[in-house]
Amino acid sequence: MEGWLCEITGYDAISVQPNAGSQGEFAGLLAIAAYHRSRGDLQRDVCLIPSSAHGTNAASAVMAGMRVVVVGCDDQGNVDVAELKSKIAENSDRIAALMITYPSTHGVFESAVSDICAMIHDAGGQVYVDGANLNALVGLAKPGKFGADVSHLNLHKTFCIPHGGGGPGVGPVGVRAHLAPFLPSHPLRPDAGPRGRGFEADGVGPISGAPWGSAGILPIPWMYIRMMGAEGLVAATEVAILSANYVAARLREHYPVLYTGENGFVAHECILDIRTITKETGVTVDDIAKRLMDYGFHAPTMSFPVAGTLMVEPTESESLAELDRFCDAMIAIRGEIDAVAAGTWPVEESPLRNAPHTAMSLAGAWDKPYDRMLAAFPPGVDPSRKYWPPVRRIDGAYGDRNLVCSCPDPRAFENA
Repeated sequence: MEGWLCEITGYDAISVQPNAGSQGEFAGLLAIAAYHRSRGDLQRDVCLIPSSAHGTNAASAVMAGMRVVVVGCDDQGNVDVAELKSKIAENSDRIAALMITYPSTHGVFESAVSDICAMIHDAGGQVYVDGANLNALVGLAKPGKFGADVSHLNLHKTFCIPHGGGGPGVGPVGVRAHLAPFLPSHPLRPDAGPRGRGFEADGVGPISGAPWGSAGILPIPWMYIRMMGAEGLVAATEVAILSANYVAARLREHYPVLYTGENGFVAHECILDIRTITKETGVTVDDIAKRLMDYGFHAPTMSFPVAGTLMVEPTESESLAELDRFCDAMIAIRGEIDAVAAGTWPVEESPLRNAPHTAMSLAGAWDKPYDRMLAAFPPGVDPSRKYWPPVRRIDGAYGDRNLVCSCPDPRAFENA
């Protein structure tokens, strides 16, 4: 499988030891740091990170002993190349690495990615490409070929292992040949075999407690790659990109799509901008997210990477019927937003602000200005397949600020 991953990414060596993408990031940055130390470049401690990056990028850089310098993005969501040049000049011989996500967290392919990589290499740094969005690249582009030096790969996303829920995961790290000696070592026998590479004084020790990380679940991506084959993997990538652009095309006239590439397309995800709607009607991104529960959907990513937006990332496994069901729900919700704007309901008494509607909330006396059936069975919802949210909306912000401990006092256990 390591060989397959090298072929897919264009890298020369892979370690499957990291147990998650975050560990893969950490391992990759440690390899970069060890590489610079091996060359005597001890002053290289600056990690350039675009403002659109995942929060784990900056955290991993700090853990690896680097100093984070943020680079802004332009109006199209790409790395601001002019600002990048300025930050490189300001830090000259201190550049250790650039961490960049491709395609970007803003849902677009960075058209200048090869030029950006060349700029970092000219400054003596290394390029880390976050592999979180590899499902938009497999079979179409290889990070190790367009200028990247190291990436982590989310096998728990792109290669069929369930994504989220706290694990278990696998976040292999891939590198070009010059970084291969600094891959994570074998934790038990640092002098034996390929996992022993890099366990010298200047190298990288083990990242996980086992040489092959979550080895028990590695057969899942192995089987996925084996059964899909080259043609199937390319088809999955193409469908991921097609699905995101289909959603963007259907919803664009109802919700602004925040970022697109030079030709008006997105990558594998699109960001729906709710901020103007909120300003004009008072309907918030939270209201839309909660109302989607009444339609039987868990909301897309909310307020990341841009506050007040929804980032829709349909996976390659979603059917056209499911994509249409989601788009129909979002369009119907837009109709409810328009009703608020027209004064049909005050926003505070709208089905949006009162969502989600539990069975209990609909069973008693009804005093809302909208129909009870609209609350329970909005357009397109099949009553025979209705998902009932178990609880109504909570005050999340209050909960974040006020810890309420439900643990018994220790004295309660004295006579247990």
